[in-house]
Amino acid sequence: MTVMELKQDTLVARKQPSAISINNVLYATDFSPTCELAFPYATAICRRFASTLHLVHVLSDANVLLMTGGVDYVSVGTVYEDAHLLAQENMQHLTSRLGKIRNRTYLRHGQVWSNLRGIVEDNHIDLIVVATHGRTGFGKLLLGSVAEDILRHAPCPVLTVGPKVCGRAKLPEFQGEGRDLAPVELELRQILYATNLTPASLTVAPVALALAEEFESRLTFMHVFENYPNMKTKPGPIETGVQQLQSLVGKDAALAYVPEIVMEFGSAPKSIVRIATQREADLIVLGARPADLTTHLPWTTVHEVVAHAPCPVLTVPS
Repeated sequence: MTVMELKQDTLVARKQPSAISINNVLYATDFSPTCELAFPYATAICRRFASTLHLVHVLSDANVLLMTGGVDYVSVGTVYEDAHLLAQENMQHLTSRLGKIRNRTYLRHGQVWSNLRGIVEDNHIDLIVVATHGRTGFGKLLLGSVAEDILRHAPCPVLTVGPKVCGRAKLPEFQGEGRDLAPVELELRQILYATNLTPASLTVAPVALALAEEFESRLTFMHVFENYPNMKTKPGPIETGVQQLQSLVGKDAALAYVPEIVMEFGSAPKSIVRIATQREADLIVLGARPADLTTHLPWTTVHEVVAHAPCPVLTVPS
């Protein structure tokens, strides 16, 4: 019996727990309400995997100069000092809400990614968590081009949380200082892994499978044919795609449910977002090559999914 013949809720015997190691999580924030949406995910992940949380805020020259309000007599040095003190207060507020989560804080000046790069390398960061404004248009993400830079250059997976995250996938916010975030638990009941079937993109499948094992999730493999003429007379590519996705599940996979395969026709980003909405996905997994997304899903597709997804999106480099 093939994967396609099994129903989504068919249970598979568990063999052994999945081994996922997330030792260090970096949470990049500008202290805005938008960034606050991603904070519960960073803390929930740290609680789940006993990770250390690295909280980072970078004071960019452009944002600091805006604090002058056009007043000429305010010195640049004073502005930087005020901005730094305010950032320290905001960071202390965040750390007061971490409970027993191990953490380190960083306040830096300058270009965001150039500062994040060193922190990522020095601390062996396994995952970066950022929020997005969900604006449309190329490069219109968190702090202008910051999220774009992170997605293009990060050597590790990046979890993006957009303003359209809703329903079960949206973790609740916690208010008040000195309160543990213990009630916030990360649940991934439905995971959607979208691929364009290129060899590079398919290397991301083990991440989706490992997460499905760890959280005992239902997993959907998805491919979208955006330009496929003569659909009725040339089924070959469809059959080949199904076979490729079926082969991703190894004999030793300890999944709680047999994965489903979905083949769609039309716009890739719209189809991915629609299927994620219909299935109430808790996470979308996509492939992304640092500094060059051309061998995975096109950058425009990745951007549109990140901007409009009803759940967090995990982009994985390979």
